[in-house]
Amino acid sequence: MSSFSVVKWRAASGSSKLPALPMSGQCLDVGAISDAVLQVCYTMGCGAFPRATPRWWMKRRTRGTWEDMRQCDDATDDYFKDKLRMSLRVFREIAETLSPLLQRRVAFYTVPLQPNHIIAYALYRWATGETYDSGTCSFGIGRSSGITAVRDVTAALLSAYPNKISWPTGLQKAVVFLAFADKGVPNCHGCIDCTHIYIDKPTNANGEDYCDRKRRFSVQAQVVVDMNLCVLDVFVGYPGSVHDMRMLNLSSLWALTEEGQLFTRPRVMLSFGVRTNGYLLGDNSYPQSEWIVVPYGGLAQHPSDAHFDNKQKTTRGEVERAFGRLKGMWRLFLHTHKCNMETLPQQFVIVCILHNILMITRRHRRPV
Repeated sequence: MSSFSVVKWRAASGSSKLPALPMSGQCLDVGAISDAVLQVCYTMGCGAFPRATPRWWMKRRTRGTWEDMRQCDDATDDYFKDKLRMSLRVFREIAETLSPLLQRRVAFYTVPLQPNHIIAYALYRWATGETYDSGTCSFGIGRSSGITAVRDVTAALLSAYPNKISWPTGLQKAVVFLAFADKGVPNCHGCIDCTHIYIDKPTNANGEDYCDRKRRFSVQAQVVVDMNLCVLDVFVGYPGSVHDMRMLNLSSLWALTEEGQLFTRPRVMLSFGVRTNGYLLGDNSYPQSEWIVVPYGGLAQHPSDAHFDNKQKTTRGEVERAFGRLKGMWRLFLHTHKCNMETLPQQFVIVCILHNILMITRRHRRPV
């Protein structure tokens, strides 16, 4: 058997030992040196000398998504962004915040899952939209453990970040007003619109109630965003057949406005002839009111009306961008899926909280 064949056999069998180099007098044989270099290169190529930290272009083959995440090399951060929509640093910050709320007791026959394990699975479920049957296999847990993990992480996030979705105050509020003023809509608080979360037909509810105008089963979500795409208010849970205006009447936003707690700025005269102390930009699903500004609409418009409509629609497009980014990152809410109607509203609020965390982190890391 040639020396090359010996190395090939040893590399395939997992042995990393190389045969001794033959000597010619008092020095190494040149041919043997060349053969040895070839043998080492082939052995490394077969994986007999594995790297402690693989390069980013090398595809890891481990026992699942969770095992891949536990690797510490130069590919880990990109892998987290691909699977969980966030960097490893942000994940560690969230895990550190939630860990005290997710500690479990040791049972007689089972070892409890670690907090970062169940947090990673819940984020993976929301980010990819995979079913419990397929997603849990990648994390080495059972289906029931996956359902419990999503429920527990949802409750922990709601408890740990109660103010991540809120109306701005102080300096932050001034920044929001300035951003809208730069777009030509002064004194504006945000943009409002509704979106549909598509679901399978609910088993314990009237399907006609959840059937929207496109004849698809869905749940309505009302969202208000600012110019930085941060969510300021969210109201979700009513069937897809409910009209946008009905959603507004049922929401806490309507109650706060009627009580005079939200729009409290000094009254000003806008360029299009309306006196207001604050308002939201909405589409024609909402009626014209003192605190919701909608387009004029119509075919034959006066040039000033057409100019205003163009400005209003351009600015209001921020809420559509926010929906696109929100659902594009957390794809469970992009496609039709089977869900628990009791926990769906809380889960959508959670992805809005995560959306705000990532938007704030991205804004702080933006170069000046």
